[in-house]
Amino acid sequence: MGWSLRTIADLSDSEFSAWSRLLEERAGIQLVPMQKSLLQSQLSIRMRELGYDDYSDYYSLVTDGLQGRLEWSILIDRVAVKETSFFRHRASFEYVRRYLQEKINNRQLSQSFDLWSVGCSTGEEPYSLAMVVNDCFELAQLEPYYGVTALDISSTALARGRLGRYLPRSLEQMTAEEAKRYTSVSNDGSYEIVRKLRDRICFTHGNVMQISEMPKVQMDVIFCQNLLVYFRRWLRRDILNSLVERIKPGGLLVIGLGESADWEHPLMKRVSNETVQAYIRQEYKKQ
Repeated sequence: MGWSLRTIADLSDSEFSAWSRLLEERAGIQLVPMQKSLLQSQLSIRMRELGYDDYSDYYSLVTDGLQGRLEWSILIDRVAVKETSFFRHRASFEYVRRYLQEKINNRQLSQSFDLWSVGCSTGEEPYSLAMVVNDCFELAQLEPYYGVTALDISSTALARGRLGRYLPRSLEQMTAEEAKRYTSVSNDGSYEIVRKLRDRICFTHGNVMQISEMPKVQMDVIFCQNLLVYFRRWLRRDILNSLVERIKPGGLLVIGLGESADWEHPLMKRVSNETVQAYIRQEYKKQ
C-alpha cells in the first residue's frame, strides 16, 4: 500500500498536548482542544509526504538538530497560515484612511509615511493598507512617499504575498472601483496587484514572539489584526508593549476589535470609536 493511502491513527490527547506545547514554545500559537482535528490533519498530511505513520517519530524528527529546524519551517507554514481577505474588518482600514487624511490636511507629513502589517499572512492586509494610503496621496495630488513592511512567520505565505496574485473570492470585500484601480486579471483568471503597490511593500520573515529583539524602526501606523487571538493573554500584552516602542509619537496602533480589550499602556490613548480598537501614541511627558 502506498504511503499516500495509508491510514494514520488519530492524534491521542497526550500527543496533542506535546505538539501544542511545542507550537506555543516556538511560535506562541495556543491551540484549544477543539483544534485537535485541524492539527491532526496538517500533521498527517506532512507525515504521509515523508513516509511517517507515528506522531511520536515525526515529533522526534521536528525537534532534532538542523534537520529538525528545516522540517519545523515547513510544518509551521502549514499550521500558521491564517484565512484572510482584502479589507477584512473594513472599519479598521477606513480609520487608517481618516488618520492619514487628517495628517495631510494639517500638513503634518514631513517624511515618509511608514506602516507595519504584523502577521500579514498571504498579503491581503498590507495590500489593503497600500490601497488606502495610495488613495490619500493621489487625492491630495502628492507624490506617494510611503512604504509598508509586511511581517509573517510563514515563508510560504510571504512568497504568495510577494507574487501578489489572488483568487476572485479574496476580493469579495473590495469595491469595484478598488478592484479596477489596483488589480488586473491574469490569463488564469486570478487577480494580480498592480506594480505600483507591489513596489511599496517589503515582505519580511519574522516571529512575532521576537519583536522585542527586532530593530526599533519607528512607524506611523502598526496594523495587527486577527493575530493576537492565537496567543495567551500575558503574551498579547508583551507583544503590544513591544509594538509601542516602534510607533512614532502621534502614531497609530490598530488591533482586532476585542482581541485584547483590557490592555493599557501609559503612552497609548485608545481612540473614541466603538467600531475599531485603535490607539494613538502620546508624547512622552517628563515627571
